[in-house]
Amino acid sequence: MFKSVEEQLEIIKRGVIEIVREEEVIEKLTKSQETQTPLRVKLGLDPTAPDIHIGNAVPIHKLRNFQELGHTAVLIIGDYTAIVGDPSGVNKTRPQLTHEDIANNTKTYLDQIGKILDIEKTEIRYNSEWFKEMQFTDVITLASKMTVARMMERDDFSKRYSSGVPISLHEFIYPLMQGYDSIMVKSDVEIGGTDQIFSLLVGRDLQRDANMQPQSALTTPLLEGIDGNKKMSKSLGNYIGIYEDPKEIFGKTMKISDELMRKYFELATDMTMEAIDNTLKEHPRQAKTVLGKAIVSRYYDNEVAEKVAGEFDRIFKEHKIPDDIPQITLLSNESNNHKIWIVKLLVDHGFASTNGEARRLITQGGVSIDDKKYTDPAQEVSLQDGMILKVGKRRFAKIVITQTG
Repeated sequence: MFKSVEEQLEIIKRGVIEIVREEEVIEKLTKSQETQTPLRVKLGLDPTAPDIHIGNAVPIHKLRNFQELGHTAVLIIGDYTAIVGDPSGVNKTRPQLTHEDIANNTKTYLDQIGKILDIEKTEIRYNSEWFKEMQFTDVITLASKMTVARMMERDDFSKRYSSGVPISLHEFIYPLMQGYDSIMVKSDVEIGGTDQIFSLLVGRDLQRDANMQPQSALTTPLLEGIDGNKKMSKSLGNYIGIYEDPKEIFGKTMKISDELMRKYFELATDMTMEAIDNTLKEHPRQAKTVLGKAIVSRYYDNEVAEKVAGEFDRIFKEHKIPDDIPQITLLSNESNNHKIWIVKLLVDHGFASTNGEARRLITQGGVSIDDKKYTDPAQEVSLQDGMILKVGKRRFAKIVITQTG
């Protein structure tokens, strides 16, 4: 049984920038309720990276809203559009991914998306289903639906053209491919970020040309990263991954600016607007703790959220070591002693992925052993059983020395 149109619309509109067109959505919801027929709501995701962060998750959660309201969530994994690369919001041609890259990234997507959507109730489609069957004449026919002048209406294309930055012809194909997806899955509503509005409108045009009722377009805002400057991105290191350790999620949330808190509350938590308003009246440090717990709870549970918040307080307010920290077991021929190059210690035990990263952590003062800071990457350290290694503000390990021979 569907909620009333008014109740559905209130949920749908939360955190949404634009609806094209709202009166159409109301008509579709009304008809859906009268006929007890769910709307088909489409979201396309290109597997261009192996991990999903909470910025990527904003439109996925909006799709979940529709799913919880009883509508059909249609998730398109863009294994063919990913080859082209979405030109939205970029100032240069994206590097093309190989089929192998896309396949590897796709493997991780559904596990992560399962933290948000009810996968068993989600219609999952891969756009290779129809694009790999296309003949070149089909591509030409599709390309004939769009003029160059219309393409140049795109803000990102016009800026690149006026600045002399090359635009490859294949980039013009992307919005046509995304729009064609809408025809193939017969979408009633498509969700996308604000930078995707052009492609969403192309879908409306192509459906209309195919004598279909055009889809409504719904855009969600882009979420700034924890640095508060640029859009959240793994390549910029300003992201919070939904699959990250709860300690990392909470700790990163505590870094965001006070000015960004409301946006994070609205887009990255399930809290009601009333609860958000009341929380933001509290001291910023207390409000941010509530925010961190809400984000962790969204992807784990309340018990985990309370645990990591308590541990964070012990570390930063009481300057204590976490209750449960990993161990580093080292072998030594000498009594209770082990010497090792400090860079090797960090890399071998997962505190840095490369020697270069380890050197940066050390020179920036981010590495200490038993509260003694080490800043020389060339140094060899003498470790004893029971010592505590600290890397950054939240990563600890206990040194365990075992004897050989």
